[in-house]
Amino acid sequence: MTVQDWVDGYGQAWRDKDPEAAAALFTEDATYRDHPTGEGYRGPDGVRTYWTNITAPQQDPDVRMGTPIVSADNRRAAVEFWARFLNDGQPVSVIGILFLRFADSGLCEELRETWNFEMGDHAPPADWGG
Repeated sequence: MTVQDWVDGYGQAWRDKDPEAAAALFTEDATYRDHPTGEGYRGPDGVRTYWTNITAPQQDPDVRMGTPIVSADNRRAAVEFWARFLNDGQPVSVIGILFLRFADSGLCEELRETWNFEMGDHAPPADWGG
């Protein structure tokens, strides 16, 4: 699995609100941190639990993933995301970056994310994601 394959799979799992597909992208000992000060979620089971809870109130997610910036050894990457959806009936936009570390298998060993949560439906600018 290439980094681009992983990013495509992550975006599709979010669009489909599919915790199983998301969990399948991570190693058994992976760490998923959705907040810098949080303990994070461990392994596919932790990812599955997080995704089940976080995507439950999201309706019709429009998720866009940018072009990843990848290290020479393909072990580290950063990628922007821009998601728009209804959250408990209210339009919201979540704009952020994933910082990723990969195992030789192409599965993610570590994910750290940073994001901004904005009320309203904010489209990305025309030059976003490159």
